[in-house]
Amino acid sequence: MRFLAITLIVHRPDPVTGVRTSTYDRFREVLDSAVLAEELGFDGFGVGERHERPFLSSAPAVVLSHVAALTRRIRLFTAVTTLSLLDPVRAYEDYATLDHLSGGRLDLMVGKGNGAAQRELFQVTPEDQWERNAESYEVFRRIWRQDRVTADTRFRPPLTDAEVWPRPYQRPVRVWHGSATSKESVDLAARYGDPLFSANVTHPMEPYAELVRHYRERWEHYGRDPADIAVGAGSAGLCVTSTSQEALDLYRPVFESNLAFYREAGLPVVFETLEDFVARSSALIGSPEQVIDKVHRYHEQFGHSVLHVPADAGGLPGNRHRDSLELFQSEVAPVLRRDIPDPPFPWAPVLAAPGPVAGPLPAPVPADR
Repeated sequence: MRFLAITLIVHRPDPVTGVRTSTYDRFREVLDSAVLAEELGFDGFGVGERHERPFLSSAPAVVLSHVAALTRRIRLFTAVTTLSLLDPVRAYEDYATLDHLSGGRLDLMVGKGNGAAQRELFQVTPEDQWERNAESYEVFRRIWRQDRVTADTRFRPPLTDAEVWPRPYQRPVRVWHGSATSKESVDLAARYGDPLFSANVTHPMEPYAELVRHYRERWEHYGRDPADIAVGAGSAGLCVTSTSQEALDLYRPVFESNLAFYREAGLPVVFETLEDFVARSSALIGSPEQVIDKVHRYHEQFGHSVLHVPADAGGLPGNRHRDSLELFQSEVAPVLRRDIPDPPFPWAPVLAAPGPVAGPLPAPVPADR
């Protein structure tokens, strides 16, 4: 099994202290989290994409390029690239550049995205967002594989024998399809033989497990070998401590503050108590043994080989969040790596272009030196 640390770069007051950092400091926290994830042995670091409050993740290619300069090994993920909002040509240019700068460490998760404010910002409607997502992905996929592309598109100017630069480093980049609620994303992934990543963070297990089952059915419908399936899954929170009671005591202020925030914002509340949240959500809160058991229970339903956990403290004291990540890597991850297989493909650049791999660019010198 492989493990990712992921951030959506939420920028709102700390759910416990009420203090909100500056935008500059919030970005520094993200960079520090990425460096820490590599130091602790995580396999990937992901940055989401949102174009509305309270997120600062509108430019994941830029953030991940900086992360690439500060790290050497960890793979870089988008979570997710909202192709329904983007010009696929421009998206390709950004991510092909990032892939070269990182030495072929890029994995993409793509999806339609959600949120009324960002749909309005990009003039995308609920009625056409799925068609936009599918068209953008198909064009993006072809550009990555073909030197010249002709495409009769609906949602951007058509392409006629078009060249797009730079040409790719990975041939091709691996693309995961993010899925939260819809069978459209699941079917798109199965149709093209791409891996699936279940959001798995808002509701109990069953609706997500149903989508994963549908993905497997559609995979076989398209004549593909079930042995080639790869599924990833998210987690709604992380707090690993030596005992379950300590984890509950530590996480309770975070949960209660988030619950108050959801109610004040008029957002749906799925889990009314911390105990219900720990029992029925994908949150990994408890002792190492409890967390291992929970991942196994989810694996029985999902068959997933990649798991993401929150990169951000999310209201936990910073040192306690680091302790939790360290305990996860020292006592949880080794057991899961032993018990659950890796994805059915190498965790490495995909068919990298010929020639020596020089590695990413050196880290920039801080401005105050």
